[in-house]
Amino acid sequence: MNPRVLSGIQPTSDSFHIGNHLGALQNWVSMQSEFECFYFIADLHAITVEQDPAQLNQRTLLAYAQLVALGVDPKKSVLFVQSQVPEHAQLMWVMSCITGIGEANRMTQFKDKAAKGGSSSASVGLLTYPILQAADILLYQADAVPVGEDQRQHLELTRDLATRFNGRFGDTFTLPKPHIVKATAKIQDLQDPTAKMSKSSPSGCINLLDPLKTTEKKIKSAVTDSDSVVAFDPANKAGVSNLLTILSAYTGNTVDELVDSFAGRMYGDLKKETAGAVLAFAEPFQTTVNELLSDKAQLQRDMNIGAEQAREVASQTLAAVYAKIGFNAS
Repeated sequence: MNPRVLSGIQPTSDSFHIGNHLGALQNWVSMQSEFECFYFIADLHAITVEQDPAQLNQRTLLAYAQLVALGVDPKKSVLFVQSQVPEHAQLMWVMSCITGIGEANRMTQFKDKAAKGGSSSASVGLLTYPILQAADILLYQADAVPVGEDQRQHLELTRDLATRFNGRFGDTFTLPKPHIVKATAKIQDLQDPTAKMSKSSPSGCINLLDPLKTTEKKIKSAVTDSDSVVAFDPANKAGVSNLLTILSAYTGNTVDELVDSFAGRMYGDLKKETAGAVLAFAEPFQTTVNELLSDKAQLQRDMNIGAEQAREVASQTLAAVYAKIGFNAS
């Protein structure tokens, strides 16, 4: 039996961007060959900030379709929508009751997000969503969780809560380990290449579902520098290096090979080839997404199957938890 891995993504935009794809989702696809994968669309997490209901519903469908189009195979992985598995919220309540207020307050992402919006406007859900994240992981007895540096603290909380529960009530949860994926491409903002690509910067973000002409224009308008030499130097040539990273990711050529191929050529050539490589990926991807969305009834049936598969595992964990803490069986 392959080790089990779990990961999720929020449906908080109309399209994944290439930073999502190259930084995480590409690894979701490759992990299917060596792990038992549980992947979910984290719509419960999405409502920690205000959402338009119709938009959230549509974005959830879009997220599911995009994951399938990127290569997440529902026949190889359990792919589901978080809110369709009520055990997530049920286990989250139990884990909340063994979490200290100080522990929740120390989560750096809550501090960051509360600081942006003001602590008075921050919801209790925003404060406690790391506990829901812990429940997400523990519910499936995940052996490993792909994590970046910004998620390490949350995985540590998950392990702490699992250890605490196991100590009080007997062995129940698997302690998940961080799965450090192979080096992934770090994609920066096209207009501010010192910053990570983000949907909050529309002109600097390449969305996979953007019109192809829009994507081409964004790449050809990317910030470079006053020099004209194509070289990989993130410290001094951040914009050029970012374009080389993107081009390398979508062609399979190494950065060194690309740099050699651009000897004596100008930035215009680099932008043109980068745009071409991204569009060569985006065009068939968009076609597949549109085909999936053309039959929403089938898409919903597939989502329901994924939820049933997830609940087969989740319900067993929750039943064990309820028995351990003294709830009467129904």
